[in-house]
Amino acid sequence: MKEATLKIAEKFNCKYTLFEKGSNPDDLEQLYLEAFERGKKEGFYPAILVLDEYVVDWIENVVEKDEDYNREKIIAECADNGKELLEERYSDYSEDDDEEDFIGNETEGEEIHNFVGYISFNDETIEDDTVLLELPVNNPWEIIAYLPFGGWNECPSPDEMIAICKYWYEKYKAVPAVFTHDVMEFYAPEKLNGVDSLEAAKEHYSFCEDRVFQGTATCRLSELAVGLENSERWYFWWD
Repeated sequence: MKEATLKIAEKFNCKYTLFEKGSNPDDLEQLYLEAFERGKKEGFYPAILVLDEYVVDWIENVVEKDEDYNREKIIAECADNGKELLEERYSDYSEDDDEEDFIGNETEGEEIHNFVGYISFNDETIEDDTVLLELPVNNPWEIIAYLPFGGWNECPSPDEMIAICKYWYEKYKAVPAVFTHDVMEFYAPEKLNGVDSLEAAKEHYSFCEDRVFQGTATCRLSELAVGLENSERWYFWWD
């Protein structure tokens, strides 16, 4: 285990469990699920953070040294405009497209039932030292105040991210669960919570357009929609 891993984990001032690079990813996911249920009684939400060199640098130089970073302020200023943000992004992304063709009429799509963001493509073990944090937050969107993810490429900024996470929890009961330097995954135990799958797919595309363009075989919104219907995990990658 890297020397920096333990130091970073301790900086969050909460209970945590460390997993070394090369560990069994099934063990990590099982522990997350157990922590998720336990957190309902004990007053915390779990989050998985992959501590690769980019994330370590981000925590050391942004979260710790940025004088404007204030966890309590981020939580207090969380806006209720997640729906509007996604609608604006969808409009921006699709204004030049033939929407009917983009939606398509696919009848098959990939279902996701396990977290994959921390798994190595080479040997299917945990790709880097990883920490399971038990963050002392009252609401799952407040995880973003501890892990202010976003603000690069087309990824929503942290203030937009927290608003969208709030909106998605209220709508789908989905919670932010896994963070790497360029991947974010949600745990959605209620799946789409009764929401129309195409409506959900439009929001996922608005959140991360590569979810369609690099995450489906057909680059059609309907393929994503079909896959989401029975998925308990939501995967996003910003290239």
